[in-house]
Parts: sequence; structure tokens; C-alpha cells
Amino acid sequence: MLQEPHKAEFALDSIEGLSEAEAAKRLAEDGYNELPSAARRTIFTIALGVLREPMFLLLVACGTIYFVLREVQEGFMLLSFVFVIMAITFYQERKTERALEALKNMSSPRALVIRESSEKRIAGREVVRGDIIVLAEGDRVPADGVVLWHSSLSTDESLLTGESLSVTKSVWDGRAEMGRPGGDGIPFVYSGTMVARGQGVAEVKATGARSEIGKIGKALQSVKPGEMLLQKETGRLVRNFALVGLILCVLVIVTYGFTRADWLNGFLAGLTLAMAILPEEFPVVLTIFLALGAWHLSQKRVLTRHMPAIETLGSATVLCVDKTGTLTMNQMSVSELFAKGEWHDVHYRREEPLPENFHEIVEFSILASQRDPFDPMEKAFKQFGVYCLAHTEHLHDDWTLVHEYPISAKLLAISRVWKSPAGDEFVIAAKGAPEVIGDLCHFSAPETEELSSHVARMADRGLRVLGVAKAFFREEELPGAQHDFQFQFLGLVGLADPVRPEVPASIRECYDASIRVVMVTGDYPGTARNIARQAGLEPADEVITGYELEKIDRAELERHVRTTNIFARVMPEQKLGLVEAFKANREIVVMTGDGVNDAPALKSAHIGIAMGGRGTDVAREAASLVLLDDDFSSIVKAVKMGRRIFDNLKKAMAYILAIHVPIAGLSLIPVVFKWPLVLFPVHIVFMELIIDPACSVVFEAEPEEKNIMRRPPRNTKEPLLGRRTVGLSILQGLSVLAVATLVFYIAWTFGRGEGEARALAFATLVVANLGLIFTNRSWSRTFFDTLRTPNKAALWSSGGAMAFLALVLYVPFLQKLFLFEAPRFTDLLICLAAGASSITWFEAIKVINSWRGKAITRESARS
Repeated sequence: MLQEPHKAEFALDSIEGLSEAEAAKRLAEDGYNELPSAARRTIFTIALGVLREPMFLLLVACGTIYFVLREVQEGFMLLSFVFVIMAITFYQERKTERALEALKNMSSPRALVIRESSEKRIAGREVVRGDIIVLAEGDRVPADGVVLWHSSLSTDESLLTGESLSVTKSVWDGRAEMGRPGGDGIPFVYSGTMVARGQGVAEVKATGARSEIGKIGKALQSVKPGEMLLQKETGRLVRNFALVGLILCVLVIVTYGFTRADWLNGFLAGLTLAMAILPEEFPVVLTIFLALGAWHLSQKRVLTRHMPAIETLGSATVLCVDKTGTLTMNQMSVSELFAKGEWHDVHYRREEPLPENFHEIVEFSILASQRDPFDPMEKAFKQFGVYCLAHTEHLHDDWTLVHEYPISAKLLAISRVWKSPAGDEFVIAAKGAPEVIGDLCHFSAPETEELSSHVARMADRGLRVLGVAKAFFREEELPGAQHDFQFQFLGLVGLADPVRPEVPASIRECYDASIRVVMVTGDYPGTARNIARQAGLEPADEVITGYELEKIDRAELERHVRTTNIFARVMPEQKLGLVEAFKANREIVVMTGDGVNDAPALKSAHIGIAMGGRGTDVAREAASLVLLDDDFSSIVKAVKMGRRIFDNLKKAMAYILAIHVPIAGLSLIPVVFKWPLVLFPVHIVFMELIIDPACSVVFEAEPEEKNIMRRPPRNTKEPLLGRRTVGLSILQGLSVLAVATLVFYIAWTFGRGEGEARALAFATLVVANLGLIFTNRSWSRTFFDTLRTPNKAALWSSGGAMAFLALVLYVPFLQKLFLFEAPRFTDLLICLAAGASSITWFEAIKVINSWRGKAITRESARS
């Protein structure tokens, strides 16, 4: 096999490559260099799945009832909700399925291959096993392969390993089997990675699903996201209400038919009661809340791909964080310098001019790098040099590069030979591993030991350390190896991937909200531990590596994840295993990430959050949320939004339950006591126009409670409507029912007429409904306290409801439609006051609870 020759010794012309016939044969045998497409669901399949859900079936059933009753407009209005929700669901389903398509596109870039002794650029999907591929700086590697030759080749493998630094390559010895990515000096390149520096030639060993990126694709394809918690709870509520409604509907029809011998009106009364009880508002309210929540999050630069995830985020107990690009800037920078026996901390002294003693080390670190660098470390050198050496003699844009000695597996250093326009000697700049630079400078044992201590000091701070040296050469012919120069040691440069400024405060807020933060990274343990300490991750002492994870079983892993907060050198499938272990411990898991390697874990977690700036298409498509500006603090905002949405959704559901009690009662009581029917389907439709969606918007617009981020996450075992919530809601509804029933009975028995009594009872119900809205805006603050918090939606819905009420009471056409007679003005005022007073007892409970809370606080202060 080819050894690692000097650049001039290697000729591409000497490589024949595959013949077109052989390439076609292997393409037929192995298939295209792409991942197999998942079976795409058709629009009919998705629509059928949507319609099978009980909540949507109930919507359709209610719309059908309207058509049977010849309420065509109301029927179309209700059924329109079905199509809106179906369209949203279809859009979300299609977005989710694009994860594999994005992975497939990434794994099949354009490729430059050698076939039949000539270079040829082909579609990446047509690369086959045995192809010779030519790699250059900035290229994406089309398939997994072994390196036959290279010149300073290094690749960015962060998509597969999570490491922010590019890794160097060596030449394949002809015997080593393809291994996993990660670490310097390995002779393998991997599909989907980027050539960060240099150039090379490789032989393809694995394509498509057999490549490392293909294995991730298989894992992603096999992960099935579970049903959202809120969907399950809402589904249970809908089924329970539907069952109660069905039973009562049958009882009313039978009772009315036998007691009054009028089966037609009995059937009408039963349908009215069923419509009053059937919770068709619940799925619509849920959709409205999540859709508006997604819109609000988009204003905070958070894109929602799967709307129910917003609420689940508020229940999060564990946040699994990828270090690179999430906690850190994913942008290397010079952090510390050591030269001439002195130290300079760049981070804390950035505003000060760079001392003269450190000019030379910065100058030669730039000379040892590409003029227009692609590698993150070399970019850091250039940016720092331009910043601190501008207008000095240490920047040499007019110098000419004469030769480069590339980095190799045997010598982890690179030297670049320059010639100045006026100089008569070569200037050589070298940079590389500190021990290698020390060897090039012919350090003695004491000097090497002293160098190691300096390197250890910088490494303990989580820095990537490089040594820098210089040499001069006067002979015309350059030597064949870097060791032939007389290098002079200049010092050490420490580089860091800095923590995002907002991260420590965001992590503290997570802790205040009882959310555990766990770092899962492909980087080294020392670096991970240092970054964790900078970010405020606690505790940051215990670290488990991917190598250690391979040795433990599932049960032991589940025990470890209860206490360990840092996982380093973790492989993609291990990230997925960690998420599954947290889930096995009944944690609600949030996973953040930006690389291909994160996609399976993002999809498996309850909530996957992808970085939108540097994040890959694969990660974005697999995630539920995408941070458009990669701002870690946006996660905390999303958590707060999720908690607010659940609080307000709970208030809205409690309100809906409360208002259904008087509506159902006014439909049932006349049947039991043989009164005239109070409510008909048209009245139910009117009430639903207030309840859904207008009033649900009121609760959605309600701001969060002050302590929302200082309470523990919601217990997922806690139902959406717990016993206390249901009890208070039913009491609210019963009080409204008592008042409305009393109004109807008094008006009817005092000779006001059936139509006028119905109008007065309905007016009472509408006003009491508005009272329920305002009292349920907060279960801790009183009605007057909530008025201090602006809620334009509440004002608009109240004004609209009262305007419509006036129309149906006094416009002749609407009076006839609603079977009303115009009520007297004095009677109407009495009814309005009665409706408003029906919920005063709940306001009194708030005041009493507030007094008790203040008394307990004062007592605690005294003690």
C-alpha cells in the first residue's frame, strides 16, 4: 500500500481507480450511496389517522347533528374545525418525516473520484465501494474510506462525535479495519464530515446505510416518538365526557318520551343535552392554545415544529445539553499565552494592549497557519493577531509561502517556510503538540518536564494547548524534514471554546425551576468538567466517559444517571441510550443538540431542541423545537412559556367544565320537572361561539403567575383536571345553574311567558358565563387584582358577548330564531345582577385564602 510520501512524491496520475463497468456492477450490488427512504405516508393515510382520534370523531359527530337538525351554518362551522386541525396535523407529520430525507441529502454530496485514470465529478449517491475519492479543503466527504495519501489533512467530525476541534489524519497501513470516528491520527474519513484543512486521497470502504452516518440513520428510523402527555390527558377527558353525555342523552329521550308521550321533542331534548355535555371545545381549545403558544415562542426566536411539545416542555425534569454550540460558542478563541517565562490571560486582560513579550508568539502562530484559514484554531490565531497586532511590523501580508511541512501521525506539528520581499533567508514557523514542538527544539529532560507542567496548568483550565517555534535557514535547498531546522521555542498558546455569556444565569434559573441540567458531549472529560464549572453546572466533579458506558448494563446505567451530570466522549448511540435511561427513571427528558449524531436522541426525548444557527437539517427535522439564534436562554423562556400555557390551559379547561354544568342542567331540569324547554340547539351554538374560541383566547393571553419558575415541574401523574379543580369547577357551575334556574322559574310562574322567561334565563347565563371567565383568570388573585393586569382579549370577548346578547334579545329575526320574547328592561337588569353575583362566593374564598397566606407569612417571620 501507499506510504505517507512527501507531497511532491505523490501523483494522482499513478492511480487508475475503478472502471466504469466495475463501478456500475458494484452500484447494482450495493445500491446507491444514500439512506433508504422511509415509507412516505400519503395525505389519505394521515387524514384517516386524524379522524380515528376520539376527539375528532366527536367533532364530526356534533357537526353531523347540526346537519340533521338542519342547522347547516352551524354544522359547517363546527366541521371547519376538523379540516383546520387536519391540515395542521398533516403539516406537522410531513415536517417530521423530513428528518430522514435531510439525512439522506447530507449523506450524498457531490464527489470527485478517479475512474479509469481520470478525475471525474459525480453525484455523491453514485459513489461505490472501492472508488478513489479526492478531497480538498471545504469538501464534504461522500463516503467512509481509508486515507491513501494526504497533505496536512484534517476533518471536522463534530457532526458524528460532538468535538468542536478538527482532527488530523494519517495514512492507512493497509491492515487496520475501519474504526469509529474521533481522535487525532486515525487513517479513516467518514461520510458527511467536512475537510477542515489540507487535501487527501481516500479509498471508499462503506457507502449508504453501511457508513457511520448510515448507522445513525437506521437508529433515527427505528425511534418512534410517543404520544404527547397532553394529548393523552385530553383524550381521556373527551372520552369520559362523551360517555356521560351518551348515557344522559338516552335517559332524557326515554324519560321525556314515556312521561310526556312526545318522542319527537324527547329526541330533540336528548340531542340538546348531548350537545351541551359533549366537550367539542376541548380539542379546539387545545389546538388554539398550542398554536398561539407556538406563535408567541416564534417572537422569542424559538421555532415550534411539534405544538404539543410546548406544554410538555413545562413538565421537563432533565435537560440533556450538548456542550459544543449549546453551552459554548462553538467558536475557538485564544485564551492564554505563555512566552519568555511569563503568562498572559487574554480573557481577563482583553482591553489592555498585548505586552511586547507576546508579540512574537502571536506573529509566528499566524505564520504557521493558512493565510485564509478554514480550521477553527487557525481562524482564532488570525482574528487574535489582527486584533492585537494591527499597525505593527508583525503582520506579513506581503510575504511569500515557499513550502509547507505537513502534520503527520509520526510528527504532530506543521511548519511553513516563508520568504520576505527584502530578506535573504527563509523564515520557518512551526506549531503543534507542545511535546512535539519541544522535541523539535531539542529540549533537555528538565526543560521537557518544565514544559509539561506548563501544559498541564493550561489543560486543567480546559484549554487546547499548542506550542509555537521559529527557525531561520540560509541555504538554497530546503531540508526534507522539520527536524533538520534549528528551532527556537517561543511559547504556548491556549485556546478555548468559550461558554455563552447567558448560560450561567440560564442554568441557575433551571435549578430554581427544579430542572436538572446534564452535559452529554463527545469532548474530553477535562474539557467537559471545566466547561461545566464555568457554566455553573452542579455537581461538576463526577464524569462518566463513553468508554465506561460501554462496560455497564442498562440497570447500572439507570442508577448512574440519577447522580451523574457530566457524560464525556459519548458516541451517538450512547446519547440515545442515556435519554432512554432517563426516561426509564420516569424523567421528562429534554435533549438539545445540533449535529447528525444528536438526531436519534432528539427524536427519542420527550422534547428535542435543535440549534438553528449551526444545527444540521437532520437535527432540526428530528427536533420538536428549534432555537433560531442558538441562544441557550431561549430554552428557559420556552420552559416558562410551557408552564404558562399549562396553567392557562388548566384554567380554560376548568372554565369550560364549569360553564357546561349550567348549560347541561338547563337542558335536563325542564325534562325532569316537566317545564318548557329552556335551551335548544341554537342556544348551545350561541354559547359555544362565546366559549370557543373567544374565551379560550382570553385564558391563553393571561400572563404567567409570578412564582411560575420557582415551583417544581408539574407531576406527569397529576391529571389536567385534578379532584380539587373539578370540584371547584362543578361548584361554580352549580351556583350559576341555581341562579339561572331560579330566574326562569320565577319569570315563568309570575306570568312573564315562556319566551320572555327563556330570554331572561339565557341573559343570566351569558352574564354568569362572563363572570366565570373573569374569576377563573386567577385562582389566587381576586377579580379586582386581575383587572390591574391588562388582558385585551377579555375586554373584547366580553364586549362582543354583550353586543350579541343585545341583538338576540331585541332584533325580531334573531328573537324568532332563538324563541325569545323581548324582556322588560327592569327585569333584564335584575337578571344581569343575578348572573354577576352567582360567582361572588369564589371571590370570597380567594380573599380568605389570601388572609390566611399573609397570616402564615407573618407567623413564620416572628418565629
